[in-house]
Amino acid sequence: MENNFPNNKRKTNIPWLFKMAWRDSRKNRSRLLLFVSSIVFGIAALVAIYSFGVNLKKDIDTQAATLIGADLAINTGKLPDAPTLKMLDSLGDRHSEERMFASMVLFPRTQGTRLAQVRALEGDYPYYGNFETIPTDAGKKFRLVKAALVDQTLMLQYNVKVGDSIKVGKVVFVIEGVLTKAPGQTNIASGIAPIVYIPLKYLSETGLMQKGSRINYSFYYKYDHPVDIEKFTKKLEPRFEKAGLNYDTIETKKENTGRAFGDLTNFLSLVGFIALLLGCVGVASSIHIYIREKIASIAIMRCLGVKAYEAFLIYLLQIIGIGFVGAVAGSALGTIVQHVLPIIFRDFLPISVTTDISWGAIGQGIILGVIISILFALLPLIAIRNISPLNTLRMSYENINLLRDPFRWLVYVIILLFIVTFTHVQVGNWLASIFFTIGVIVAFLILTLIAKLLMYLVRLVINASWSYPLRQGFANLYRPNNQTIILIVSIGLSTSFICTLFFMQSLLIKQVTIAASANQANMILFDIQSSQEKPLANYTKKQNLPLLQQVPVVTVRIEKINGKTAAQSKKDTSMRVRERLYGNEFRVTYRDTLSPTEKVMQGDWVGNAPASGEVPVSMEERFAQRNKLRVGDKLTFNVQGIPINTRIASTRQVNWNKMQTNFLFVFPKGVLEDAPQFHVLMTHVPSKKVSATYQQSVVRLFPNVSIIDLGFVLSVLEDLMDKLGSIIKFMAMFSIVTAIVVLIASVRISKYQRIQESVLLRTMGASRRQILAISTIEYFFLGSLSAATGIFIAVAGTWLLARYSFDIAFNVDLLPAIGLFFGITGLTILIGLLNSRGVLNRPPLEILRGE
Repeated sequence: MENNFPNNKRKTNIPWLFKMAWRDSRKNRSRLLLFVSSIVFGIAALVAIYSFGVNLKKDIDTQAATLIGADLAINTGKLPDAPTLKMLDSLGDRHSEERMFASMVLFPRTQGTRLAQVRALEGDYPYYGNFETIPTDAGKKFRLVKAALVDQTLMLQYNVKVGDSIKVGKVVFVIEGVLTKAPGQTNIASGIAPIVYIPLKYLSETGLMQKGSRINYSFYYKYDHPVDIEKFTKKLEPRFEKAGLNYDTIETKKENTGRAFGDLTNFLSLVGFIALLLGCVGVASSIHIYIREKIASIAIMRCLGVKAYEAFLIYLLQIIGIGFVGAVAGSALGTIVQHVLPIIFRDFLPISVTTDISWGAIGQGIILGVIISILFALLPLIAIRNISPLNTLRMSYENINLLRDPFRWLVYVIILLFIVTFTHVQVGNWLASIFFTIGVIVAFLILTLIAKLLMYLVRLVINASWSYPLRQGFANLYRPNNQTIILIVSIGLSTSFICTLFFMQSLLIKQVTIAASANQANMILFDIQSSQEKPLANYTKKQNLPLLQQVPVVTVRIEKINGKTAAQSKKDTSMRVRERLYGNEFRVTYRDTLSPTEKVMQGDWVGNAPASGEVPVSMEERFAQRNKLRVGDKLTFNVQGIPINTRIASTRQVNWNKMQTNFLFVFPKGVLEDAPQFHVLMTHVPSKKVSATYQQSVVRLFPNVSIIDLGFVLSVLEDLMDKLGSIIKFMAMFSIVTAIVVLIASVRISKYQRIQESVLLRTMGASRRQILAISTIEYFFLGSLSAATGIFIAVAGTWLLARYSFDIAFNVDLLPAIGLFFGITGLTILIGLLNSRGVLNRPPLEILRGE
């Protein structure tokens, strides 16, 4: 007879190890595939995101010119002075100008009013790409006459069509065409701030360019001869900085857009990685039970001369092979899924994304799948080294699997290093990756501890007076080979993830709803000129509407911090503040008292400016901390060309969740009264009808005043959050599906563990109904405990987020959680009963014979 086992004195026969791994897997391949199917959806998520990211980067590179629409774009928040305008006029072979500002627009036919982003354009911009309009030639025609391009969102919302008119300020324009897409515009942006294009030559007639008006000035340039734009702009950068000009080139736009969406794909990769880690729990648990069943076979091989490490390698080869198959399947699925991602993200993308196959992404997915299968299978596999020939007589797996095994702790360390390294590759920050890893560990530990606590409590509460099926069903939750821990960890983690999403979405929506309540402002009027402040306030009172707040607003820039300019700060390595503070515009106010939503945290509040010396200002506390500014630091503000020396006299805690004007900087009275400024008025309208009537009359009487209707903001916010929620839900789906696969795999694994128990019960006279009742009770409590634990963690996590991150009231809607609870519980019972069907439908003797 052929001897299939090697002699102890011979060298390791590698081909023989492969042959034994193949032979041993014959009866178990379906089970091994089920084990590793846990990682398929995690790999699919990552490959889909990797492929999407590769294609997105490629498409940004090829379409970057259409994002900016020119070779060079320069913009500023103030009208450039004469020398600066002369310099700007000298740039480019062709150039265009644009003025952009927020303003109310009115549709005379329907009397609808809406806050829109008005862009007054002159020239042939865009030089790359086109305005996508209906009709197609409207993008050129509107510049020649007193006409406008109106965003498709506005046209649909107010039921207007091409040929109707739109009033911007004091001027009525004919609607020349419907704007469906502008350079760099996304569908989300058009929903929040729809665009109206008008010719620049008619802007002065609108009466909207007044002292203190918030207008952004943009200049677009096209070079018809070869120019190194990057080198050219670097040379002009000091002049741009001195004049307060910001600029964009095709390269900088490409970098900024790529960075923004790179951060998005990295975040989504982490979400997919969570699904993969969830599947790894299933792999480790499945292989653990698989190896437990193989103790007898391994012990027999050891008796016949197989070395311990050879037995280990036989089963490791099985895992590598099946892991490779699972990774290939996941990569194939991910390649299919990536075709869906551009559709899901279309509202957020300023470009069209292709869906080419990324072989690099597929390769990464396969390698990652194999590595992750090996890493998490090693935990149970290393126990094979300790199986001795004596285990043929003494079947004690618990004595084999010792926590004192140093290799087990080495595997733990390798797994943690892998998670940290993978996370670092995604986020590019070691500290963030370490915190992410700690968060994952804490989540798994909490779920594991809760599972063990529940098992302990179940053991305590079982009463001998209960019926046998009830006692047996409860006992199965803590008996050897129970699935309580694996199910609570896998299902609980995915349940908590999706529940937290539902809860936070509900909380944020409720915040805006509360803000629209009767005692809160729900309409904000801004860009009110000083001469209009009292007339508008009087008109509002005549309409029986309350004046909840009236605030002056001044636009300023920071010119110096502790006596140093931006250029000096770049050279001074000891500067602790952030350089970007110099380029930002800030809206500030002045008053002599704190508002009800403010509280001084450090320093002293000063409400009236001293007769001479530095002006004491108050800064918002978190902003000061983020930018490393302190009480006593000195800031020089540029107020429309006039420098004002200040010192930080105090920091304030501000409740940003209240519907009222809040500011990062507050000046005392006696300094900014004569500065160019606009005013904000806040009121409350009781109904949509009153809101529409009030807005229409304000637009007619005060055409430059802009209005924000919080009721409309709420609807826009809900739509935005629904779209964001859909993206996160889509990614969460991979975690949910992975958890379901782990659930199926775990329950299927139990079939081989519980089949003997069921057979013995039937042999002893238990009826099919009793066995069915035992299985139903066991899987009911497994499903319900898993789902309940996940929901509990979601509630706790949402409370922490609401309390410490968002500082909002905690009041969650439990209806989605209840639905998810019953869904998970029902699915667990269903899978468990289907698993028991094979035992119930066959005679006990047939199963005992192994037929």
